Amino acid sequence: MSALVSWLSANPWVLVVLGAVAVVATAWWAHRRQQQLVWERTRQQGLRYALPQLDALHHRDFEYAVRDLMRRDGCTDARQIGGAGDNGADVLATDPMGRTWVIQCKHRKAGDRGSAVGTPDLQRVNGCARQLYGADVVLVVTNGRFSARCAPLAAQLHMHLADRRTLATWASGGRPLWELLPKVPQPRKGR
Repeated sequence: MSALVSWLSANPWVLVVLGAVAVVATAWWAHRRQQQLVWERTRQQGLRYALPQLDALHHRDFEYAVRDLMRRDGCTDARQIGGAGDNGADVLATDPMGRTWVIQCKHRKAGDRGSAVGTPDLQRVNGCARQLYGADVVLVVTNGRFSARCAPLAAQLHMHLADRRTLATWASGGRPLWELLPKVPQPRKGR
């Protein structure tokens, strides 16, 4: 014990480093706890959107709304990453069962009266979702509609589509998205 005290006396920088690590760890824990409390409050408040609210959003705000709905449903790490260089992903999240979700958001200002989301949008997100982000669930969500060719392609690519009707059910509360989509995969082993 006296050797340790002597060594620490000769090397006071070790105590400074240990103190700094303790401060950073405490700050990280406090920040993480604060985020959990905020997300829990959001979920408890029952975040809900009506379709007219979603239609009125800017496309970037639509991505944040999707992120917030994922958080409401228990995806505490949900984050909006859309923008230049997003590789087809606008929202990343991990659901309570451990599945990684990669979500591409397609906002249509005119709702279902706007242009349909087409197969190039599905191809773009599918090309990166699993390889870059390790997606278990690849989803394209829109406040509009999908072209007739999207559903068969999505089935082939093992992707999910959430159109205006599915979005309305999900956003109005009640059930998490994974209960509304068919054939959501089981979590990967080891997760």
